[in-house]
Amino acid sequence: MATLEAQAAAPDFWKDQAAAQQVLQRRRRLEDDRALSASLKQRGEDLAVLVEWASQGEPVDDDLARGLDELEAEVEAAEIKKMLGGEHDRRNAIVTIHPGAGGTESQDWAEMLLRLYLRWTERRGFKRDIIDLQPGEEAGIKSATLVVTGDYAYGLLLAEAGVHRLVRISPYDQAARRHTSFASVFVWPELPDDVEVEIEDKDLRIDTYRSSGAGGQHVNVTDSAVRITHLPTNIVVSCQNERSQHRNRDAAMKVLRARLYDLKLKEQQAKLEQIGGEKKDIAFGSQIRSYVLHPYRLVKDHRTKVDVGDVDRVLDGDLDGFIKAYLMQKASGSSA
Repeated sequence: MATLEAQAAAPDFWKDQAAAQQVLQRRRRLEDDRALSASLKQRGEDLAVLVEWASQGEPVDDDLARGLDELEAEVEAAEIKKMLGGEHDRRNAIVTIHPGAGGTESQDWAEMLLRLYLRWTERRGFKRDIIDLQPGEEAGIKSATLVVTGDYAYGLLLAEAGVHRLVRISPYDQAARRHTSFASVFVWPELPDDVEVEIEDKDLRIDTYRSSGAGGQHVNVTDSAVRITHLPTNIVVSCQNERSQHRNRDAAMKVLRARLYDLKLKEQQAKLEQIGGEKKDIAFGSQIRSYVLHPYRLVKDHRTKVDVGDVDRVLDGDLDGFIKAYLMQKASGSSA
């Protein structure tokens, strides 16, 4: 830690911005580790005192039980953070939800997933901004993009990337038949400004249009929404949440930078696998979880085999059990 302090105090520290950011990130991780160690030590000492009082007949059972629960929760949170050691795991997350084929059924399912993740962010205390929302023609949504701001948001939400399957009696079918719907969840890290992603103006087509979502009178009477198409890759991103066209453009460019960076990494990984002669399972974009509401009620993760019978609790944002199981499986190097 002393060495890092000396580096940060050096006169030429900020000459290399990228190297300076790496030093500061490492310093923050070490500070967090030190704070966690001190917190766990203090909790241990407090519990030791309560145990001693309990042995002397003092009525501290409730305090002791509460202290043990808090210690267990802190240890579990620390374990999860230790499994999130990827380069961008600590960053904010950009999440996009798209319905699969099936019209209103799948669009309604996509909106249910959006609600699920909004409730999950509430549980975690994360900030979230829906920067683009395309409503369905009858119900549900055609797409949604949100930015989730919080420590390790990307590392946690990456566990949700893939295809989600819903089985239920359709509320839109007059014959009350069972339907299967699909929706895809994509997750990218929100990149800092010092990460270079080459984007040339000639490769962009920028369109403006009137916002279709909620947002007050202002967004409904001006062409403030922005859609950007990256012509070489045909990646399309849009933003209509902000009140000004300029701010919508900045937000859309953030999403485009993240998607192009992710595409570059995937191309590099594909080349390495081709050179190495290995064929690995493609987890991203594959069916990862099923939510069954009929003829029985169960949420099953197909990667980790974890299942939960309380479907309503999961749809209300209780995803931590699935995320933890995925991270443990990933850390162990095993595959489903």
